[in-house]
Amino acid sequence: MSFHYGGQAVMEGVMMRGQRHMAVAVRKPSGDIIVHSEPLNAAIYTHPFWKLPFARGLVLLWDTLILGIRTIMYSAAVALEEEDVQLSGPMIWGTLFFALALAVGVFFVTPLLLTSFADRYIASSLVSNVVEGAVRIAFFVGYIALIGLLPDIRRVFAYHGAEHKAINAYEAGEPLEAQAVERYSTAHPRCGTSFLLVVLVACILVFALLGRPPMFWRVLSRIALVPVVAAISYEFIKLAANNFRLWWVKAAMAPGLSLQSLTTREPDRSQIEVAITAICKTP
Repeated sequence: MSFHYGGQAVMEGVMMRGQRHMAVAVRKPSGDIIVHSEPLNAAIYTHPFWKLPFARGLVLLWDTLILGIRTIMYSAAVALEEEDVQLSGPMIWGTLFFALALAVGVFFVTPLLLTSFADRYIASSLVSNVVEGAVRIAFFVGYIALIGLLPDIRRVFAYHGAEHKAINAYEAGEPLEAQAVERYSTAHPRCGTSFLLVVLVACILVFALLGRPPMFWRVLSRIALVPVVAAISYEFIKLAANNFRLWWVKAAMAPGLSLQSLTTREPDRSQIEVAITAICKTP
């Protein structure tokens, strides 16, 4: 299969991204499923430059972030039964940049600052970077575990599991029917959770190459190199997904697949139906 579907769980729904369109299916408070579909930005998917390795990862991740924020806000509006749902505008961009700044500050800069307090006791710059990376991974895992305790987030995680089941069934050639889809796993090698874990591990390797420069440059490097690390991680995930049948690839991806147990839950039949609707409405 040359094309892989991507997706994301939203409030009471699932967003799927196809080759040319995206669709988000959300279950309304009344019980009906409402679907919004629109074409993807054709230029960034067809221009030769954005198909090059590393460049393609950056543009796809940026587009995914925008789609993610837009569809989360759309699903929240549907849940509140708002009539006028806006999928563009200053609020979308403001939310996106705030979320990015918060994520970089919490998961990239804060672990560095915490590690700096112990630097006087660490002689090796390599060990310092490994400790910083371990703190960063601990922050990430702890954050996922904590938000997973919230009932509303647990429902989103169940839709995340439904999304994975639908994509797994589709890629296995199964008919997209609830009874067939629900037999599949809630884990998937292209999951964003696995991608983020790869990013955090890649950070250790990339930042270690810089040694231990003055703090100002270390903080700046953590911010400036996020796109570079993300592009490298995307290529790794893409390569792993295309070769997942190999035992060593499965072994390398095992930690990410295990971590998905924190970000997915076993969905019920109604949630699977929403995921099936989303993928069926995505050309």
